[in-house]
Amino acid sequence: MTRTLRFLADRLTSLGYRYPVDVLDDVLTMTRIGGGVSGRLTARAPWGLHFDGGGAANFHIVVRGECWLRLDGDTEPVHLREGDVTLLPDGAPYCAADRPGRAAVPFTGVLAAHDHPNTASVGGAGAETVIICGVYDFGAGLTHPLLSALPRLLHLPAPHATYGGPLGSAVRLLAAELDRPGPGARGVTARLVDVLLVYILRAWQEQHGPPASGWFGALRDPRIGRALTLMHQAPGHRWTVARLAAATGLSRAAFARRFVTLAGEPPLAYLTRWRMITAAVLLKEGAEPLSVIAGRVGYESEFAFARAFRRAHGQSPGRYRAQARPRP
Repeated sequence: MTRTLRFLADRLTSLGYRYPVDVLDDVLTMTRIGGGVSGRLTARAPWGLHFDGGGAANFHIVVRGECWLRLDGDTEPVHLREGDVTLLPDGAPYCAADRPGRAAVPFTGVLAAHDHPNTASVGGAGAETVIICGVYDFGAGLTHPLLSALPRLLHLPAPHATYGGPLGSAVRLLAAELDRPGPGARGVTARLVDVLLVYILRAWQEQHGPPASGWFGALRDPRIGRALTLMHQAPGHRWTVARLAAATGLSRAAFARRFVTLAGEPPLAYLTRWRMITAAVLLKEGAEPLSVIAGRVGYESEFAFARAFRRAHGQSPGRYRAQARPRP
């Protein structure tokens, strides 16, 4: 059995599967579940807004002017200047204002007062700040561990964020599309927002490198990184703790302990989460019967798959598919 499982691992690599996991490709896969929503905020001093975050990853691009951003619970705000890009991976609540200490009003109230959901204006008659904002709704409990392992606030100053390179190109394209939307603008902006997330993460890793601990540490570990690759590239295989352990050359107990220590959760809990992410993408983008999708993510029966999917997404696979499909 051990020899067979190691052969499977080697065979996946020989067929072109990536080793280790291409985490940014997986993050891009996740954006296809709920997709990103973007909009433009125009604010004139004096102004201050509080955003509840909603637990959804979000980004900001300062197109014009400057502002201050402070996460709830932090004492020191971050000064954002024209061209700066930020990402809040865990969707923490925060305030944005024209100066530190400015009283903030809930952004939900400001948004409700505007007819167009993708544009909002606030403030007085002072200096103008224009910010492009975006939100990624991955679904409850399905945030990629990459995002969970990052700092609560990623700040890319303007010289790195917007001058040259793919991130700067994506920022300029998104800004132009929001300023002058043409036919198909909704689809174009959605794809740009998806790609922008990957470019932000790339730029951050180029500047700072991946964190040394947590999920990144698990990915770099030769044994656990191999197990993660197998689960990501073959989620439909009948993985068990024993089979994963055999494929990595560890005993069952040693593998389970090492996986929890490095990845922060048991191997089968991690596998189930990735299967549900994969299933959501298949339901949204494909037309295969539920029974086929169940098999592709490792479930022998449609009933067992539906039960697991409901636990992860809060609704049945059929209902999820119906709601995820674009309406004519």
